[in-house]
Amino acid sequence: MMRLLLQCQPNRGRGGALAGLFVLIFPVFLTSFFSPLGHASPSMFTEWNAPKPRHSRILKSALQRETTNAQHSDLWIPLGNQGWRPCVESPKTPSLQEKSEGYIQVFLDGGLNQQRMGICDAVAVAKILNATLVIPHLEVNPVWQDSSSFMDIFDVDHFINVLKDDISIVKELPYEFSWSTREYYATAIRANRIKTAPVHASANWYLDNVLPVLQSYGIAAIAPFSHRLAFDNLPMDIQQLRCKVNFQALAFVPHIRQLGDALVSRLRNPSGKNGALGTNYMQESTVGAGKFVVLHLRFDKDMAAHSACDFGGGKAEKLALAKYRQTIWQGRVLNSQFTNEELRNQGRCPLTPEEIGLLLAALGFDNNTRLYLASHKVFGGEARISTLKKLFPLMEDKKSLTSKAERAQIKGKASLLAAVDYYVSMHSNIFISASPGNMHNALVGHRTYENLKTIRPNMALLGQLFLNKSMTWSDFQQSVLEGHENRQGQIRLRKPKQSIYTYPAPDCICHS
Repeated sequence: MMRLLLQCQPNRGRGGALAGLFVLIFPVFLTSFFSPLGHASPSMFTEWNAPKPRHSRILKSALQRETTNAQHSDLWIPLGNQGWRPCVESPKTPSLQEKSEGYIQVFLDGGLNQQRMGICDAVAVAKILNATLVIPHLEVNPVWQDSSSFMDIFDVDHFINVLKDDISIVKELPYEFSWSTREYYATAIRANRIKTAPVHASANWYLDNVLPVLQSYGIAAIAPFSHRLAFDNLPMDIQQLRCKVNFQALAFVPHIRQLGDALVSRLRNPSGKNGALGTNYMQESTVGAGKFVVLHLRFDKDMAAHSACDFGGGKAEKLALAKYRQTIWQGRVLNSQFTNEELRNQGRCPLTPEEIGLLLAALGFDNNTRLYLASHKVFGGEARISTLKKLFPLMEDKKSLTSKAERAQIKGKASLLAAVDYYVSMHSNIFISASPGNMHNALVGHRTYENLKTIRPNMALLGQLFLNKSMTWSDFQQSVLEGHENRQGQIRLRKPKQSIYTYPAPDCICHS
């Protein structure tokens, strides 16, 4: 058809014919540009417009950095005794009342760690109401599209056994309540469904509004439930029960733990039987041998779009993120009223792979550091992560450390992938996250409970430093070291309205 079209034109008109053909076929490409980005495409823009390093001046020096053995060894020193210890204990005598008021069902949305916190709150609410908890239902996340259930992720028998003296838990409802399903509540208004629970509701709200429903119907279904229990003004036994669920009862299923153990072993012993990965690792005599850092890199398109920051991908990237915001959140998340500079000065922009790499280098981690990358999909793909790999060539992840057969049970399941990363993170020498979020908050709290070294990036400071394009590497490094001296796992007491899951002291960690 193209040949016929050109033959019908004089030579001087061929340019016009080509232009006409372009007009005809351009809409084909246009549809892929503007199709729903959940199916197609922010990545396609960044693959075509791979962002160049944004901090070339300090990056050049960072790639040539030298770290003294003394400086490097200090990084790996575990946290000392801070004078605190976990104080979550099982009751000396079972605290269960003989008669339950009825069954509590909760439906939890969000990702793995938001659901984890919801499970802890559900146990607390069941205790407040003297109700029997049905194993919580995990909703399918619209972003991650993972249908994994509670029993796919957590060891349900361990969960029930650890809490057996605190509350009654059942895996499924008895026959007379088998009608109470997600589909049942989705089709009509139901009298026993609680859909008006306020965010951070008090214990009295549940006693006043949910207990009567339990007593009338024998069952109450609460949806939505995420973030529906207050962090303040609750009895100490309820607070400690929440921590007991989070830090003791929620163990991952055996195959998650086994895969996690294999990853930890290969990171600590890369030259052993389980770790012959063909990588030129440092010898055991080197400082830091057998140790590794977990970097939680939350830099997926969901995070990038929600932040409304500029990440250097040009107009194509801005268009992709704006379209994603509209497609996924349908106007509920707007373009920011602040400029990119203002957002960075406020510490509201997630660190890019390049920036978190520069932070780690400035803190003293050298290019022999074993770095495990805990992440889902990085926005921009390999092009975005290439600078981080140059800074830390011994970087690994689930895919590089395991075979396809080993990953078969978790393939394509975001919650199980996140569970493996969580498990490895809890067994690392040092944990650091590139941005705040549920995974960051959950691990900061859990590692605080276990007194493990955790580096919290000073986001406002880093935002200001990265805006300064004339800064030298020595000035950058000095500012980073000074700004992170007290951000490496030191106990921080929870303030009013702060999460007990991120700040377990003083509710669940007591003075020793």
